Amino acid sequence: MFFDRVKIYCKAGNGGNGSVSFRREKYVSHGGPDGGDGGNGGNIIFRVDEGSDTLLFYKYKRKFRAEDGGDGKGSKWHGANGRDLILPVPRGTVIMDADSGLVIHDMSDGEDFTVCKGGRGGWGNRHFATPTRQIPRFAKSGMDGQERELLLEMKIIADVGLIGLPNVGKSSILSMISASRPKIGNYNFTTLSPNLGVVAVGDEGRGFVAADIPGLIEGASEGAGLGHEFLRHVERCRLLIHVVDASAQDGSSPVDNIKLINNELREYSEKLAERPQIIAANKCDCLVDEAPLDEIKKYAAENGVKVVCISAATGLNLKELINETALELSALPPCERYEAEYVEPETPAPGSMEKTFTIRRENDVYIVESEWLYRVMGSVNFEDRESLNYFQKVLRTGGVIDALREKGIRDGDTVSIYDFEFEFVN
Repeated sequence: MFFDRVKIYCKAGNGGNGSVSFRREKYVSHGGPDGGDGGNGGNIIFRVDEGSDTLLFYKYKRKFRAEDGGDGKGSKWHGANGRDLILPVPRGTVIMDADSGLVIHDMSDGEDFTVCKGGRGGWGNRHFATPTRQIPRFAKSGMDGQERELLLEMKIIADVGLIGLPNVGKSSILSMISASRPKIGNYNFTTLSPNLGVVAVGDEGRGFVAADIPGLIEGASEGAGLGHEFLRHVERCRLLIHVVDASAQDGSSPVDNIKLINNELREYSEKLAERPQIIAANKCDCLVDEAPLDEIKKYAAENGVKVVCISAATGLNLKELINETALELSALPPCERYEAEYVEPETPAPGSMEKTFTIRRENDVYIVESEWLYRVMGSVNFEDRESLNYFQKVLRTGGVIDALREKGIRDGDTVSIYDFEFEFVN
C-alpha cells in the first residue's frame, strides 16, 4: 500500500532529576552532599531506511516518545541517559512543521537528523555546596525534552518523471526501458501509486531513475483523480517525459491533451511547469492518419521541445528515447533538495540571568508566571531553610523582586508563584 503523507507527534525524553543525598560515615573526613546528577533524556532521530518506499510505518501509530533520563542517586551516581528513539523514513521524505507547513529538514541527504532534543539532566545537591551552605537539601530538576507536531511528506527522488493522461502508455514505457514491472491494463487509473525503475544507458554502467506518475487528469492540481496526491512526486524530477497518445483513437486532440497536463502542472507549481520536457509520442504503430503526429511535431517546434515517436508495445525508438533523455540530463543540475525554512524560536540559554516572566495583579495578590521559575521550583525543598534562601536568591538575581516593586507591591501583600504563596517583605 502506498502511504506518503502523515501527521505525527514527537516528544523527546525529559531529563532526570538530581539527587539530594548525604554521606555520613564514621572515620570518613570527606562526607557531606553526594547527590548524583540526573541523566539526559533521549532524542528523537529520523533515519533513512533505504529499503522503504512508503510511510506506512506511521499509519497506525502517530505518537512517539523517547525514553526519559534516570534520576540521580547517592554516592554521586549519575542517572542513566534515556535511549534515543530512531524513526525510519524513506529517502526523500520532507519533515515539516505541522502548524506552519515550513520545511524543517529534507531527508534526501541520507544523514540522521535529530528533530527533538532530550532534556538535560538536573544537578545533584553536591553542586550546590558552598563554604557557607554546606548541607544543601535541594537539587535541580531535569529539563523537559522538546516536543512538536510534524508533517511527513514523501517526495520520490527520480531523475525523470513520466507524465500524461491515464492510459497513454506510461507504465508500458517504464516496463520496457527498465526492470520495473508495474501493473498494465487497458483502462484508466490502472496505476494507483508511483512506480520507479532504473534505466541503463549504454554499456558504461551509467543510468537514471525514472518514475511513472499516475492520476493526472483535468483538475488534478485541485484534487481531481489522483493527481493532487501524486503531483508532489514530480517536484524533484529534473526532466519530464510527456507521454501522449499519437494515434488519437479516442477522438481527442493530442496537442490539447499536452496543453491540459501542462496547465495542471502550472496550476500546481509555476516552477514545475518550467521543468524541461521531452514529448514521447506513443502508439505510433497504430497510426491511421499522420495528422495527429504532424500536429504534435508542429507544437513541439513552436515551443522548442524535442519529440520522439515511439511504440511501447513494439519497442519502436525506445533506445532513441533513452539516449535523448540521458543527453538532456547530462546538462541539467542534480535533483532538487529542499532547504530548511523553519526557524526555531529562541529560548534563553540554561543558567542565563536574562529571564522572562509575567506579573499580574488580582486584588491584593501578585501572580508571577514563568517557565524557568516553574523549573526552579521543581528543585526547591520549601520545608528547608537553606533551600528557601536559595529560592529567594533566584528571585532577586532573576529580577523578580525588583519587578514586583515596580508594580507597586507593599509589605504584607501576597505573592503567588504556581500555588506557592508568601507575604512580601522589603
